[in-house]
Amino acid sequence: MSYLKNTFREVSNPHDFKQEYLSSPEHSFCEACNDLAPKRTSNFLEIATLEQLKQLHKHDTFGGTRRKFYTMVLLTAGSVQETIGYHTHTFEAGTLYFIPENQLHAIHHWSKDVKGYHCIFDADYFLLCLKNQVKLHQYPFFQHDKSPFIRLTTTETDMVAGLFNKLRQEYCNRQTFNDDLLVRLYLNVLLIETERIFLSQNNDNDPHLPRKEQLVASFKNLVSKHYMDYKQVSDYAKLLFVNPHYLNDTVKEITGNPASSFIYRQLVTEAKAQLIQSSATIADIAIQLNFADQSYFGRFFKKHTGVTPLQYRHGHRHHGS
Repeated sequence: MSYLKNTFREVSNPHDFKQEYLSSPEHSFCEACNDLAPKRTSNFLEIATLEQLKQLHKHDTFGGTRRKFYTMVLLTAGSVQETIGYHTHTFEAGTLYFIPENQLHAIHHWSKDVKGYHCIFDADYFLLCLKNQVKLHQYPFFQHDKSPFIRLTTTETDMVAGLFNKLRQEYCNRQTFNDDLLVRLYLNVLLIETERIFLSQNNDNDPHLPRKEQLVASFKNLVSKHYMDYKQVSDYAKLLFVNPHYLNDTVKEITGNPASSFIYRQLVTEAKAQLIQSSATIADIAIQLNFADQSYFGRFFKKHTGVTPLQYRHGHRHHGS
């Protein structure tokens, strides 16, 4: 919907989320949340029930936002009407829906009897769990050219609700490093189980995707496959048989970000994963990512993260790694 492209606010972290949507921005959904920095902008997860969010909503409807993190919502009772990307959906009980990172989104209506779970998290939180795990962008329900929801059977709804509830309990009761690792593991289980259900229901891309959205989806898919070899927007424009300026303008119109940002984000995500999940030297990682040398890789990483590769590794490695 065009109004979303012209008037939206960026929501980058849980603090921004609460400021945008809740009448009590400092509210914590569990005791453990009180111990976290309220404006933390990376490595976060927050989970709440829809009943809690509905009670704290400061408006009945919310205009366009662009969430800079991943969102999963399970609806077990009631109904909601929301716009995700270019489609407006009315979801009923037994629906699990998704808002990918950088997707446009608006809330039009939540019924009074709404129940379920709402979970948001960023890529850094996901990266800290397992070595050699699936990348977030490879999950089909977080791809912009795929359906943003699945309808669940009663058995599936109960199973997924149980996982959300366990994730919430473990998150709110965590005290040690191993407790936090368990939360990340439950998040991974939830994503894997969701993927199984999604793939059993969806085999093809959305055939009704508008032309510009198709181009952006194709560009993102190519970036996910070739980011280590092709680092220029012009390289992808050749593969897509379009003008580089047109590609960049289209990506920026649809996503709010230049095309180059998706290439850089993919490189940074891969670098973070290797720094956290492997014992390779910084120089080896630079070679693996096809940077000219370690120095250039270091400057690139610091420009996009604010810290050096070594500082990031020391700040995020698991104990005992």
